[in-house]
Amino acid sequence: MKDYNVGVKLKKLRLAKNLTIQSVANEIGVSPSLISQIEHSNVSPPISTLSKLAKFFGVKMGSLFSENEDEPRFEIIRKSDRKTITRVISREGTNLGCAYETFSFKKRDREMEPFLIILSDKIEAGNLYSHEGETFIYVINGSFELLLEDSQVDLGEGDSVYFETSIEHGFRPKDGTKATILQVCCRS
Repeated sequence: MKDYNVGVKLKKLRLAKNLTIQSVANEIGVSPSLISQIEHSNVSPPISTLSKLAKFFGVKMGSLFSENEDEPRFEIIRKSDRKTITRVISREGTNLGCAYETFSFKKRDREMEPFLIILSDKIEAGNLYSHEGETFIYVINGSFELLLEDSQVDLGEGDSVYFETSIEHGFRPKDGTKATILQVCCRS
């Protein structure tokens, strides 16, 4: 698996602005120890935390996953070239039941973040996230429960949902099944 050195990039952004770990943590609402762990590549944050960090530093989230500084005006990602992000939540990655494949990683200045998300029956059900922006989800196959604040919505193959990501949200397996979804996040 490709390591994008997200922590190193975030640390460079922080140091370029002469900010402390504590000040970044205070601004985005997480603990200083989490920022330190991210910067040292001991743990990777959820997509929602990456989104908050990118917005705070004034960069597109995709720039954290880019391999070089040259940005194309368009990109074609072949199926065989998709990047799997296995440590989005923690070192256990897919052991927590969720793996991400990014559909766009060369073009940094984009308004959308498209992902293929593979949910297994091992996904931890209690994790809810919120961040700025909007999300579109389309279920390619399988089924799962989408948790939206106090609501639980059953989604199956062919279903879709669009919601503001300021709403706390998360995924939960349904009846021990797996699911593959397309998620497109837009930040505001």
